Amino acid sequence: MKIVIVGATGTIGKAVVKELGARHEIVQVGKTHGQYQVDIADSTSIRTLFEKVGKIDAIISTTGSLHFGPLSEMTAEQFRIGLESKLLGQVDLALIGQNYLHDGGSVTLTGGILSEEPIRYGTNATTVNLALEGFVRAASVELQRGLRINVVSPTIVRESLEKFGAYMPGFEAVPASRVALAYVRSIEGVQTGKVYRVF
Repeated sequence: MKIVIVGATGTIGKAVVKELGARHEIVQVGKTHGQYQVDIADSTSIRTLFEKVGKIDAIISTTGSLHFGPLSEMTAEQFRIGLESKLLGQVDLALIGQNYLHDGGSVTLTGGILSEEPIRYGTNATTVNLALEGFVRAASVELQRGLRINVVSPTIVRESLEKFGAYMPGFEAVPASRVALAYVRSIEGVQTGKVYRVF
């Protein structure tokens, strides 16, 4: 299969590339690195990416920014960070990308454990992750041509503990290599509308 991985140079993205790269043709996409670059908050940038890459069999997104901070100080502008990047950016990848998928192709997005386990300063993340799960469930019943869509919802990955561990005390971290297996299930499996939780 020819698989586009957006966020391929990130922590989870690298693990997914390693896991799938042995069996499939991987197109690595990042915001500033990779074979191609894309700004997922910009529809024109997404369209340009898919026009360059051409027809594909699967899309994986392991990218998207969020805002972490106290609710009492949060502004609408800060809240929009997650809405416009991790939520709408990934939704846009699916909406535009479906037109470039071969029949039977798939889309796999990335949510996170905070959809089920809210934390202090994580309101933006919880909202976005729950919305992504809702989008995937609803989109799965409307996609045509045998297309599938799923979302991977991992806990904190071990490689990111230094950066995010302070926000998530007591959460058990998992290695990125284990999270990558959920993307394999989504891409090489048959399910659609599924939330793959990796806790």
